[in-house]
Amino acid sequence: MLDIQAAVSLQPCNTLSLPATAEFFCRINTREDLFEALEWARQKNIPVTPLGGGSNLVLVDDLPGLVLQIAIPGIALAPGSELGEQRNIHIGAGENWHQLVLYTLEKGWYGLENLSLIPGLAGAAPIQNIGAYGIELSELFHSLEAVHLPTGELHTMQADDCHFGYRDSLFKQAGRNQYVITAITLSLSTRPHLRLSYPALLQALEGCDAASLTPAMVSAAVCEVRRSKLPAPASLPNTGSFFKNPVVTEDQAAALRQQFPDIVCYPQTDGTVKLAAGWLVEQAGWRGVMRGRVGVHDRQSLVLVNFGGGTGAELLALAEEISDSVQQKFAVALEIEPTIYPAPVKKPL
Repeated sequence: MLDIQAAVSLQPCNTLSLPATAEFFCRINTREDLFEALEWARQKNIPVTPLGGGSNLVLVDDLPGLVLQIAIPGIALAPGSELGEQRNIHIGAGENWHQLVLYTLEKGWYGLENLSLIPGLAGAAPIQNIGAYGIELSELFHSLEAVHLPTGELHTMQADDCHFGYRDSLFKQAGRNQYVITAITLSLSTRPHLRLSYPALLQALEGCDAASLTPAMVSAAVCEVRRSKLPAPASLPNTGSFFKNPVVTEDQAAALRQQFPDIVCYPQTDGTVKLAAGWLVEQAGWRGVMRGRVGVHDRQSLVLVNFGGGTGAELLALAEEISDSVQQKFAVALEIEPTIYPAPVKKPL
């Protein structure tokens, strides 16, 4: 029997600790729970908003309708997936991401080590196409299962269906609030294929014998780097990186390098260049700046924090200030990485 509650605070459900209230709230532990909750919402003719671990969202107001906290568990080898070195792992959407990474390392299923310590749940990983230290989820993605809200049908979606991009997917664009992801399947390997190109990771592993490096050692190094740069949300509410690294043309990058020789750039395989958003924000003078109850972290300019009592509106106002100053100094547009709830109303042209 579902426990659907009214007027539930969402402050404990988001890592920025922003105040908001769900009109109705329900925890989903099974796919059957989900279908029952959707039927309840359909009968009341109210909207449905799925939430995961709340680590990649900004709440700016109360959420009308039924808010679903997806907590479906389970990690198992997909049937018939033990072919050669490949292992397809079926994962419930409610599994904690970092605990999943550690579990796969223990099992000898490799590939996720660079994605260690990313907050949130497995079901949210495809929405954001999470990535870190030289790898993105889409590179390890096999498929996912999701319920299509308008029809109530269960869909199995392959990578092409998800329209993955840099920190982007179908589920942040045309498919926003159209699907509830119930499970994902990732293609991992029993043979390590270490990805060590990211400068900060290389620095953390300096002095280690390359021939003896293991995926577990890489995971530990990633955790060390993340802990040194990013505050724990439990002690200082935040959502990790607040801005995407902007991608520009080679001509734009060359012009910026000429004007700012120390600019941090990452050439991409498609000929574009990714700029370090944290460097841009810091050079624009925002590191450690406070705006009342919110501000920029004093060690990592890419992280906006809630010092206590801050609101989503205050945080977005600060983000807009930062974006405007970066645009003015570098002629580069910053894009917010977390998803805003409720969805902003688009201004008419």
